[in-house]
Amino acid sequence: MRDAAFELLRPAGREVPLLVSVPHCGREMPPEVFERFREGAVRTLPDNDHFLDRVYDFVPSIGGTLLTARYSRYLIDLNRPADGAALYPGRDETGLIPMSSFGGEPIYLEGQEPDDAERSSRVERYWRPYREALEGELERIRQQFGYALLWDGHSIRSVVPRFFEGELPALMLGDVDGTSADPRLSAAVVEVQQASEYSAQKNAPFKGGAITRTYGNPEAGVHALQLEMSQRIYMDEASPFELDAERTARLVPHLRECLQAYVEAAREALG
Repeated sequence: MRDAAFELLRPAGREVPLLVSVPHCGREMPPEVFERFREGAVRTLPDNDHFLDRVYDFVPSIGGTLLTARYSRYLIDLNRPADGAALYPGRDETGLIPMSSFGGEPIYLEGQEPDDAERSSRVERYWRPYREALEGELERIRQQFGYALLWDGHSIRSVVPRFFEGELPALMLGDVDGTSADPRLSAAVVEVQQASEYSAQKNAPFKGGAITRTYGNPEAGVHALQLEMSQRIYMDEASPFELDAERTARLVPHLRECLQAYVEAAREALG
């Protein structure tokens, strides 16, 4: 299924109760918006979760559904609340419609920033369709299996001085301090990560964004985990942002193992 805001791929064969959401991989940008961007690095869309639609393209082959964004987070951030509320109060972060890059550069030409009407229009045209597709798939899966498993996939440059000191771990799993998924499910994923070649942390520095926090409701049969990854483990982080075939070939089997552990743990714990 292809919409103005997203692409949705369901498995062709046997299905498992898994939805993988990738809200920051999109690279499209309406020309009338892009022409208002400043010259320089922001025009390369440096803060996208580059190539994650390709990294996770195996998901339908293991029975999961894959939902990916088509437009850049610079247009609108699908992993933020529609009202623009902060995810981490008191911590520097970019908002629903970013005005500056992770590097602190202004995105728009002076006087060309979106006004309230344009912001509302973007919510209706891009944010809401993605969220409605996500909600619809979770409910479809829950009705079929009795529960649904959401995996929200993200990546970020390894070093982002604006937000963090030093180099980030390779893998950062978030379950909102144990509230967005049954702890047995996140424990199964953590076990796989700790046995891998990658450095890993849980709920630090990322606990889960708006998608994980909104839809992760174990009591209602929806479990949600967010995985943030440092981009160094699968790509060249500097522009022109090229996917590294060797690193990606090592990473994909690990992600597959994480997702299968998630599904299997749910089958054992939830029936």
